[in-house]
Amino acid sequence: MKPSHIIVLVVVLVVVFGASKLPDVAKYFGQSLKVLRKEMREFHDEDSASAAKPSGSSAHEGRAPAGPPAGEQKSPEGNGPSSDDGRA
Repeated sequence: MKPSHIIVLVVVLVVVFGASKLPDVAKYFGQSLKVLRKEMREFHDEDSASAAKPSGSSAHEGRAPAGPPAGEQKSPEGNGPSSDDGRA
């Protein structure tokens, strides 16, 4: 940022907020930045912790796939057990 940009920014801030409000604005901005940094640090810590867990563990591990029990297969029409009646 060039020095002229900073000067223009300060002039705009003084016009918008007034000279007496600038310290308060700077204080609130600093507090917001502090909270943002804290939240980002916590987010990265959680992300690192979840990456450290083995990815192969799952709540459904060791279970058979869901589906109809063996021997209860439906026909393509859906009208009961399938049978071969010779139609082609």
